[in-house]
Amino acid sequence: MLHREVSAGACPGAPEKIILDCDPGHDDAVAILLAHGSPAIELLAVTTVVGNQTLEKVTRNALVVAHVAGITGVPFAAGADRPLLREVQTAPDIHGETGMDGPELLEPDLALDPRHAVDVIIDTVMTHEPGTVTLVPTGGLTNIALAARKEPRIVERVKRVVLMGGGVAVGNWSPVAEFNIVIDPEAAAIVFSAGWDVTMVGLDVTHQALATPDVVARIAEVGTGPARFVGELFEHFARAYRDAQGFEHPPVHDPCAVAHVIDPTVVRAVRMPIVVETTGTHTLGMTVADRRAPAPTGCRTSAAMELDRERFWDLVVDALARIGEPGAG
Repeated sequence: MLHREVSAGACPGAPEKIILDCDPGHDDAVAILLAHGSPAIELLAVTTVVGNQTLEKVTRNALVVAHVAGITGVPFAAGADRPLLREVQTAPDIHGETGMDGPELLEPDLALDPRHAVDVIIDTVMTHEPGTVTLVPTGGLTNIALAARKEPRIVERVKRVVLMGGGVAVGNWSPVAEFNIVIDPEAAAIVFSAGWDVTMVGLDVTHQALATPDVVARIAEVGTGPARFVGELFEHFARAYRDAQGFEHPPVHDPCAVAHVIDPTVVRAVRMPIVVETTGTHTLGMTVADRRAPAPTGCRTSAAMELDRERFWDLVVDALARIGEPGAG
């Protein structure tokens, strides 16, 4: 039984304003589609960061998703092309040479915002009322750390940070470290210790968000271009995860963070202290979570520990259905 459940989330009829910072990536693409299609989310901006592939490739992929989904009126901006201190690491074994192998990636028709992603994050937070903007990073945390350092006032203005990364009891890039954290552990350490509310949606729940045949069939039944796009993403993703990590069905990590913002009873979080290891020989990038109850007074970090898998996929399928067929009619 989990205690100290975190119950933040949008009130009915009041969409959560989010900035989605990502590195598309198959699962990032689904996160963008979920954020765009959910009536519980107001997508303020999409920013990109090096991670699953180079910055140039993941930025192009974000624009491809925008084209597929008919996203307009939302700034897309490119950010950090390298970690704060370390060499670039990417994940072509999972995401392929394009970063989003599988579907045909048509030339996007949306222009990038001329600003750096860090400035888009800062400008967006500073021009909205305090406590109204949630940051949802689903890649490495370089942009978020740089924004907090460049304009420290955003820390007290941001509502919270809901990130996909880390894990309480499991790693994937190493026995104890998850990819998004280990590729820039110094940035992650800054974000976790900045003083804002941080919810870590890590491998403990995302490894439950499997794209099983029943899920793939439900998405196919939507019958639209964006749904077919997701189906093609999952075909490659399934093969890659099976070959690289032995998964029978691929875990679709990143939309779990968006789902927590939509409905925290779908992705349930527990308050606990979390720090990031930046110097360990065998534990670099580990998110060290203290599960000894109760959490100390003033604790600002939480970890997602339970996923309602059926309701999670309901959110994704519903978002795809609401997006419909962009350009039709």
